[in-house]
Amino acid sequence: MEQTLKGRIAVVTGASRGIGKGIALELGVAGATVYVTGRTVAAGQNPLPGTVGETAAEIDALGGRGIAVACDHHDDDAVAALFDRVRAESGRLDVLVNNVFSAPTMAPWLGQPFWELPIAAWDETIDIGVRSHYVAARFAVPLMFEHGRGLIVNVSSSGAVQYAHNVTYGVGKAALDKMTADMAHELAPHHVGVVSIWPGLVRTELVLLGATETADGRKILGLPGEGEFDLADAESPRFAGRAVAALAADTDVMARSGRAFTVDQLAADYGFTDVDGRAAGVQMRPKTG
Repeated sequence: MEQTLKGRIAVVTGASRGIGKGIALELGVAGATVYVTGRTVAAGQNPLPGTVGETAAEIDALGGRGIAVACDHHDDDAVAALFDRVRAESGRLDVLVNNVFSAPTMAPWLGQPFWELPIAAWDETIDIGVRSHYVAARFAVPLMFEHGRGLIVNVSSSGAVQYAHNVTYGVGKAALDKMTADMAHELAPHHVGVVSIWPGLVRTELVLLGATETADGRKILGLPGEGEFDLADAESPRFAGRAVAALAADTDVMARSGRAFTVDQLAADYGFTDVDGRAAGVQMRPKTG
């Protein structure tokens, strides 16, 4: 594959596993140097598989350069140190992907009405789902200004405009997309674009762990109050990664700045497919019968 991002420097937050890992890997396929952050640095530290070091090694194997950085995005000083390191080692930053999210923490809260949720559900979802992205962008953009261009991609979802999971989740995603729009307004004179992407249901390690297997071998995920989904129709984590790589390689990406796009829509626009070769536009469909 052509290395369209050779020489580019990227940071992907929350990339030990899941969508963040998929994005980091595809930036690596495109030739970028990718700093991957996360709290999991040793196997067995988290019930789910994946560490920042393993993601970095896979990026190397795909033709990019992966750099693992242990970082707790609750800690502003640790985030500042991350971007200080990028400056010292690479001298520039081209792409920031704000992906970190407390999905395992949120899983037990799915489908619960707000009056039954602990107050901590608001703090955790908004802190890591919105504030951490704001803080990372705050420290990233001065590096981008020095090079005269850059791209921030915020991993959001259609929960920004329709009910999904619970109140705190929807509020967080709506806030994130509003942040995308307002940051884009302020960053336009600096030629730094900001785009939100909306993956569909993705076959992450957490989603696969929560699925049940049917007698005929299909994996079905049940979401409280939202239905059941056949994971054969779900996206791979690298589908979102291909969307980010396409955006990062687009010389006219500023025309998209401030808006949100589904990964399906970006696949149709840029002409990429998922890892299984499935054409753009395939939708998740609730299991029936």
